[in-house]
Amino acid sequence: QVQLVESGGGSVQAGGSLRLSCVGSGYTWSYYSMGWFRQGPGKKREEREGVAVIDSDGTTNLLDSVKGRFTISQDSAKNTLYLQMNNLEPEDTAMYYCVAARGGSEWILRHLKADFGYWGQGTQVTVSS
Repeated sequence: QVQLVESGGGSVQAGGSLRLSCVGSGYTWSYYSMGWFRQGPGKKREEREGVAVIDSDGTTNLLDSVKGRFTISQDSAKNTLYLQMNNLEPEDTAMYYCVAARGGSEWILRHLKADFGYWGQGTQVTVSS
């Protein structure tokens, strides 16, 4: 049974930082690309957007609005995915989900829908101005 468990969310002021973590179990880590998606306030499940995705070979793709501020990384030995978020903006406020999916990182970032792949329960990030 696949499980993805996120942690690290919280409330910060604009300009602050947070580090999200996701521990995966029940599947072979190297067979999947891993990523972070988010669902903003008032948005529907099908409107979740890709934030950052990393291939099993380390290739990363990020949403344009977070480039230069967010960094995605993984520790395969620990089956753990990270998202370092710096210089947070109120527009980053959302529920952040960890995702495991088959496919390239760019395709997943731009096209993955909520009905596909494996998803965690989410961790809330709130950024105040």
